[in-house]
Amino acid sequence: MYYPDELVEEIREKNDIVDVIGSFVGLKRSGNSYTCCCPFHNEKTPSFHVSKTKQIYHCFGCGVGGNVVTFLMQYENYTFSEALKYLADRARVALPEEEMSPEKKKTENRKEQLREINRSAAAYFHYILTKTERGSRGRDYFKEKRGLTEETIASFGLGFADVYSDDLYKYLKSKGYRDDLMRDSGLVNFSEKYGAQDIFWNRVMVPITDIGGKVIAFGGRVLGDAKPKYLNTKETDIFNKRRNLFAMNIAKRSRRRGIILCEGYMDVISMHQAGFDNAVASLGTAFTEEQALLIKRYTGEVYLAYDSDAAGRSATKKAIDILKNADMVQRVIDMRPYKDPDEFIKALGAEEFEQRIRDAKPGLIFEAESLAEEHDQTDPEGRAAFISHIARLLKAIPDIVRRNSYMVTLSNKYHIDMNFLKNAVDSTVLVENNGENSGGQDVFRSGAGQGVSEPSLLDSRAPSEGGRVVTGTDKPESENERYLLTWMVNKPELFKKLEDIISIKDFLDENVRTVAEYLYEQYEKNGSISPAAIIDKFDDLEKQQIVAKIMNTEIDLEVDSEQEHRALIDIVRKVKLNSINAQIKNAPDANTMMELIKSKNSLSRLEGI
Repeated sequence: MYYPDELVEEIREKNDIVDVIGSFVGLKRSGNSYTCCCPFHNEKTPSFHVSKTKQIYHCFGCGVGGNVVTFLMQYENYTFSEALKYLADRARVALPEEEMSPEKKKTENRKEQLREINRSAAAYFHYILTKTERGSRGRDYFKEKRGLTEETIASFGLGFADVYSDDLYKYLKSKGYRDDLMRDSGLVNFSEKYGAQDIFWNRVMVPITDIGGKVIAFGGRVLGDAKPKYLNTKETDIFNKRRNLFAMNIAKRSRRRGIILCEGYMDVISMHQAGFDNAVASLGTAFTEEQALLIKRYTGEVYLAYDSDAAGRSATKKAIDILKNADMVQRVIDMRPYKDPDEFIKALGAEEFEQRIRDAKPGLIFEAESLAEEHDQTDPEGRAAFISHIARLLKAIPDIVRRNSYMVTLSNKYHIDMNFLKNAVDSTVLVENNGENSGGQDVFRSGAGQGVSEPSLLDSRAPSEGGRVVTGTDKPESENERYLLTWMVNKPELFKKLEDIISIKDFLDENVRTVAEYLYEQYEKNGSISPAAIIDKFDDLEKQQIVAKIMNTEIDLEVDSEQEHRALIDIVRKVKLNSINAQIKNAPDANTMMELIKSKNSLSRLEGI
């Protein structure tokens, strides 16, 4: 629902960000801001800062940031409307009733009914498992065979579907649910020959929840020899396999580094029991781009813990490609000689698995090792093919520092002359990938220097070590513009002092200029700035976080006032000089060019700032 900007601003102003965030995490006063260990990633030294004056927060470790509304959206997984309603109720501000069309109201009511029936089914399955004699076979499976504790069973709401094929149907019918709702929920099938039949029976049951923790589907493993061994709810109006991840509602709040991606539900459950509460799994399908983007909301680093057999290694390669396309760090956990995390932890324990996480290999190293196994290194043709593949992998890395780092590692590991490998990389042409693989050949994006756009302020973040998120490799000019803008946010009086020197058009980076436009407009209208209000101008959560970084960075120069003044003049001169040079390049005529050159030569007047 749309809410007027004035109402949003009123609600935000009546909810002090320090008070709100402080009700969820412990904040401590530190200089001009409040700090704590970040609630969105695991750390020992506080890097999460909340500014009372600016009414925004930012973590300098993992990159999250925003205003009080954004915090609730990230911490509680609220929608914008849900976060605003929470704050409105807290401040006792009345919100206008949402007006929905009859069709939309009908759709939303239907979805809520589907969630309700799934919740009832989950409660029934859990009751059968934990409270009745009929659930003894399920209890034996979970406790004896899988080694799960009662606490874990309760935490995941595990259950058992009885051996009778209409048991759940009769229960749901007794609760008043209609046949059409049972059918549309994917829980019951109806046919003329057999009547009503449960989809799940004689199976141990695992509820599948959405990112907010609401039950939307089930996974069931048969007890016995019936087929299929594993069965998931069909896709419904509330369940899309490609867009959800098992246990992501728990993992999103983990304080552990990154996300561990597994193949199966039981792997995830066993890992959570062992303390690895950042483990998730896809839902009966291969890992998808949508699932990668879901993970990216919370971290930029993924550890792959797929099965160590041939099928698992193949799935690992595909997941690496998807994560690469999403600009995320990929690392592969080696679980050999065991097949999966569950077997590994049962055999060697959580501490040894923790060590395997620390030893996890970057995705590209895993790919190189796989290629080395596929090609006979003693055969000239095999060796040539191997080096050619390695060169393609390296060529696809846009950042030259990372590329050279991997080049050194692979050169040493596989005894390839460094200069030869560099020449092979330089001569490799990356061709357009149209989604098809011709004759088993690898396909890549088009040639050197093409197909890779340079990261900018609002549309690119590159994960670094430790799962932290930083901006991509920016031009120095863009860094100067960003730094000047940060300085102006911290010292709003600079808007007045620089009004005849720096204008919006001097911010050449399109995204930096967008932030500048909002700030200049706000200052001109109010004579002051409100960083929290600026953040609301950006709908994308990732963009809000990067804007928050600009707004919440403190200019803390340990110098005297004269040195600070010189530093300010230097940054202003660099921004202005870069702007003039750009205008000179695009000057429409000689007269304009001469005027620009004169203004360039007169930059000495900046001394008077």
